[in-house]
Amino acid sequence: MINEQLLNPKSIVVVGASEDVMKPGGKILKNIVDGNYNGDLYVTNLKSDVVQGIKSYRDVADLPDSIDLAVLAIAAKFCPHTVEVLAKQKNTKAFIIISAGFSEENEEGAQLEQQIVKTINEVGGCLIGPNCVGVLTTNHSSVFTTPIPALEPHGADFISGSGATAVFIIEAGMAKGLKFNSVYSVGNSAQTGVEEVLEYLDYSYEPEKSSKIKLLYLESVNNPQKLLKHASSLIKKGCKIAAVKAGNSEAGSRAASSHTGALASSDLAVDALFKKAGIVRCYGREELANVAAVFMIEELRGKNIAVITHAGGPAVMLTDALSNGGLEVPAISGPKADALLEKLFPGSSVANPIDFLATGTAQQLGDIIEACENDFDHIDAMAVVFGSPGLFKNEEVYKVLHQKIRACKKPIYPILPSVVNVKDDIEMFINMGNVNFPDEVLFGNALTKVFNTPKPVMVNGDDASIDVAAVRRIVEAQPNGYLTPEAVQDLLDVAGVPRVKEFVSSKVEELQKAVDEVGFPVVMKVVGPVHKSDVGGVVLNISSGEQLVAEFERMMKIEDATAVMVQPMASGKELFIGATYEPGFGHMVLCGMGGIFIEVLKDVSTGLAPVNQDEALEMIRSLKSYKIIQGVRGQKGIDENKYAEVIVRLSNMLMHAPEIKEMDINPLLGEGEKVIAVDARIRIEK
Repeated sequence: MINEQLLNPKSIVVVGASEDVMKPGGKILKNIVDGNYNGDLYVTNLKSDVVQGIKSYRDVADLPDSIDLAVLAIAAKFCPHTVEVLAKQKNTKAFIIISAGFSEENEEGAQLEQQIVKTINEVGGCLIGPNCVGVLTTNHSSVFTTPIPALEPHGADFISGSGATAVFIIEAGMAKGLKFNSVYSVGNSAQTGVEEVLEYLDYSYEPEKSSKIKLLYLESVNNPQKLLKHASSLIKKGCKIAAVKAGNSEAGSRAASSHTGALASSDLAVDALFKKAGIVRCYGREELANVAAVFMIEELRGKNIAVITHAGGPAVMLTDALSNGGLEVPAISGPKADALLEKLFPGSSVANPIDFLATGTAQQLGDIIEACENDFDHIDAMAVVFGSPGLFKNEEVYKVLHQKIRACKKPIYPILPSVVNVKDDIEMFINMGNVNFPDEVLFGNALTKVFNTPKPVMVNGDDASIDVAAVRRIVEAQPNGYLTPEAVQDLLDVAGVPRVKEFVSSKVEELQKAVDEVGFPVVMKVVGPVHKSDVGGVVLNISSGEQLVAEFERMMKIEDATAVMVQPMASGKELFIGATYEPGFGHMVLCGMGGIFIEVLKDVSTGLAPVNQDEALEMIRSLKSYKIIQGVRGQKGIDENKYAEVIVRLSNMLMHAPEIKEMDINPLLGEGEKVIAVDARIRIEK
């Protein structure tokens, strides 16, 4: 686990240090020295007495008796013994192992890795790696890579599962003016992974001292619940978190025999987890860097953006990106707008975008920003696009922009696209402590993504209306596989999900008696085959006793048929609710419209159980088909609160039944306040 010896070591030894700075052991030592580390620095090298001007020890056993942090740049096979000596004889409590050749390579390497972890755990130490590029803090630069970003307490904390990717993301961030507080390259995560570092950042968080920006790059989520707990906790404390999760292939072992199974994937589970935690999900390095730069600016509190520009094309593209993402670029008009226009050159426009032409001056930019800040109350933030065609320098303009960013209460987003023509001016602007968004569309997409990411939601799923004992009794009494219709009905009843009456029998006489109770017309469905419709096992609008008998006899001849189900006909729009169990994550709950929307368009929303009412409503409202639920062209809509209630009830029931691996309610019919389950299928696996 992360400890003080890793973060602020009083002494560091580089094991395998080299005079050659093109080698990892040489570059790490150089980076530590160049970073002005102020503790005691030691090196070991089997063949040298001095390395980069520092006394070298031939054997770690000869080192002083107290070494806080050891950075190992030696062959994997030598690491276990070295760690043993340092941990047991030199009181070393923190290790960074950059060496490769461990679990990522073969079983022999995995055994070496396990041996190292065992030794470090025995002394209560911390291990970063192996197979990583190292760690950066404001106290030491123990990495073998460059560039070394500007490190300051309120920069971003960055945790990466990939060393090379960490370097590339740092480069992308530095180009935009992003600052860093710490960088952790966790490599194989043998003891300490992304989740454990995040846990430390949560537990050690101090509002006035700690960084409020956390960036993550993950190739796997090893402990979803830990990630959810600490990410949501940090965000609730005022932090902002963005993450790239690479790798989105489906779990190959999933039995995709239902709509839910076919639609769900481990990547969908990650998406649901991030949404529940409040993490902004990104899909690439540049997007992560842009989102991080958005984080560096005051939080956007409203939806209305003033686009200020001297170039029409970028303003149009930015307006499109903002509008498509749900933000607005509202019109600006009235006497105050006219007064502003008087200060600009003829041909300018203040309608929004505010275009003050290619000849616009620093003074005019200042006037426009002042008007947006003080005169236009409906404007919540400003995006300033200002480049150069190469005719003049932008130094004065960027100085004004720098001053206004600090003076204004409304957020100002600088978009400075002339990275060649006024490269030096942009560098000056960034060195003054600002960020820059070189591309207006990438900025617009990043801002809307941040704005639209929901705040974290934590619910415990303890619903007093759920009879937990009844849920457990039903599940435990069933064998693996699809539940009987009777068991499905029982679980829906326990969950409090409204359903149509169902009668199941292998005797036509019993079904005839049931129909006498509910009356015609009815629906008949074969029991046994998984996909009833595919085998002709569903018939609607049975309206006579003769038809009922004939269809019963036909259905009982279908392969695998064990009985026939009869239901009264129900009306309404087809809805869908499904659930699938993802190991480590728990149950994912899916919802959407039924019919073609689920079959062809795959229009579904996902939440991670337990889902509360607000989450369920957000899931429903994010559907592309949401307008149909609201009601369009005079058609009666569906009470979305009732729909959400059913999602919540199922979610709470699932919390007590991890054996349920797949569940479909399809269709769930909705009409006005009536939302009722017509058909359901549940598969359990114990």
